[in-house]
Amino acid sequence: MDLYFVWNTTFTMSSKKNNLMKNHMIKMIALFLMLFFISEGAMAQLKIGNQAPEIELKDIQGKTIKLSDLIGKMVLVDFWASWCAPCRRANPLLEKLYQKYKNNDFIILGVSLDSKEASWQAAIKKDKISYLQVIDTNLWNSKVAESYGVNQLPVSFLVDKAGKIIAINPTKEQIEQQVR
Repeated sequence: MDLYFVWNTTFTMSSKKNNLMKNHMIKMIALFLMLFFISEGAMAQLKIGNQAPEIELKDIQGKTIKLSDLIGKMVLVDFWASWCAPCRRANPLLEKLYQKYKNNDFIILGVSLDSKEASWQAAIKKDKISYLQVIDTNLWNSKVAESYGVNQLPVSFLVDKAGKIIAINPTKEQIEQQVR
């Protein structure tokens, strides 16, 4: 009888343990899928052909700049930050592209997600950026970044003269093809 009790208790505990582990695994898989689809949904908000969300932020002189004021020009909206090494490596390439096509109704609107204006201004000066720059010091809590689904840096959106997104993270060749 004692042997039966030990075996039955072990089997029952083992069975309960298996059920708990199964339930735990199901919850973990559900959580993973939920997070995956939420993050995919955030980036999927903007698609090629969508109207670009409004951007209304201050430039280096403190003047309010609105993306809607740039309608009629081809605009590359470039999200970056002074602390982002890949962003900083891209800045000279973007400056070169801007210099080449600025007379073709092409503008680059740099949207910085820096927390400190001084760091942003120093990066602009050091990288010799002459194209339009605005800042949102709310970092990842930025409403503008959220409206564009930005969850990494750098990221850019090519916006046509009518304000529609025509490319997400376009290559130099894609930009040149549109602004020539």
